[in-house]
Amino acid sequence: MGTGEPTKILFGTDGWRAKIGDEFTFENVRRLAEGVARVVEQDGATAKGVVIAYDRRFGSEDFAVTAAEMLLAHNIPVAYSATAVPTQMASYEVVERGAAMGVVITASHNPWMDNGFKVKAPSGAAAGPELLKRIETEIAKTSGPELSGRPFADAEAAGLVERYDPYPGYKKFVERNLDLAQLAAQPLSIMVDPVYGAGAGWIGRLLAGGKLRVTEMRSERNPWFGGVNPEPIRPHIDPVLDAMRGGGYDLGLLLDGDADRAGAVTEKGEFIHQLQAFGLLAYYMLEHKKDLRPIVKTVNESSMGERLGAHYGVEVFETPVGFKYVGPKMIETGASMGGEESGGYGFAMHLPERDGIFADLLLLDLLVRERAVGRKSMSEVLAHVQSIGGESHYLRIDVHIPRAEYPAVKERLATQLVAAPPSTLGSHSVRAVPLTTKDGVKFFTSDESWLLVRFSGTEPLVRVYAEATSAALRDELLTIGEKLARG
Repeated sequence: MGTGEPTKILFGTDGWRAKIGDEFTFENVRRLAEGVARVVEQDGATAKGVVIAYDRRFGSEDFAVTAAEMLLAHNIPVAYSATAVPTQMASYEVVERGAAMGVVITASHNPWMDNGFKVKAPSGAAAGPELLKRIETEIAKTSGPELSGRPFADAEAAGLVERYDPYPGYKKFVERNLDLAQLAAQPLSIMVDPVYGAGAGWIGRLLAGGKLRVTEMRSERNPWFGGVNPEPIRPHIDPVLDAMRGGGYDLGLLLDGDADRAGAVTEKGEFIHQLQAFGLLAYYMLEHKKDLRPIVKTVNESSMGERLGAHYGVEVFETPVGFKYVGPKMIETGASMGGEESGGYGFAMHLPERDGIFADLLLLDLLVRERAVGRKSMSEVLAHVQSIGGESHYLRIDVHIPRAEYPAVKERLATQLVAAPPSTLGSHSVRAVPLTTKDGVKFFTSDESWLLVRFSGTEPLVRVYAEATSAALRDELLTIGEKLARG
């Protein structure tokens, strides 16, 4: 930092993330954990304890111990993951234990040099804006050097630390809604890619013992992630596409670095983008599970949600970007599922939080059920779902802005684009809908294709999203959006 001032810590759409050794330091992890501890004390929930988990990134287990030591200094019992585990295992453990909160050391799908700090609410969902604001308020009262934790080994000897393995309980939890033995018995071959992350081995282990053949690539721990972002989208998952184009696989299943996001690949080695995956999962819930409760989606999620909702007579609710809005909205509306653009999907029958492993298993179950009615491949299933929900041609680009120029860019976008959006884009008349969070605007064309321009509150970049009825229109909208972002 250089100024001697403590880092200003504000949670983004999914936790707080920063570069290791820059702002993501042991001192700031202590401050974050201290904020959690103080809120737990304010709520009178000390005895309930806090669940701690961590991913496979550089130093994650050490940062997790540091967070635990701060909680232990407040005599808050800690359930500490015995190994690196998927983020949703913290959500599962919070629910099963009735814990006060959960903490996960992970930067999810960020570049390899980052790490992060996620908070889980007592419901197991991502902590919502109100809870996060309380934690931020407490963090702001700390500077860092004055904080010291209780030595982990000392607290463990005193019985305040429990090391847990979530697998046995999680498997039973999944089997409430999925017949894993039946899935494992299918004569299918699937490829799984955890991108070196914490989800390695989980799907194969859950589906072991039958005819189903599971091949996993990039499963070893590699904190560099092979030089790609551990995100289940192109180009980061292109090695999977190359491997599957040679044939021999019925389905590819993808995970991100902490396995709370999902993705899929057809038997032809064609990427099913995350908005199409949302449509497939919504169809699965509506058609096969016969669950006609509402659906929740973020503003940058697929319009297939609304069209499928209309087809099945189901209400669809829209939230700002981030699962910290989706989870609470699912609980509020009694929704069956929720989805976000980045490939995070949550299900009320399971957890009100993203679970990439569970979502991938549902995609496999969807293929099995559709094969039973004559659609033998995932390509055929996708075509069928798009015949109901409409075609989805989608892409997102991130427009990076020099940090020194970013405040002026945000101001321009807020005053010119959000406050007074244009009524035409190129040759298209559009309907403009400013986001309720005041950080962007969404434009709809006459056929309900859309362009979303949204500036980040935590990074110097503007995100431009487009979903259209054709690839040509999508690309045209993206070009227009990038020009709007750059001014």
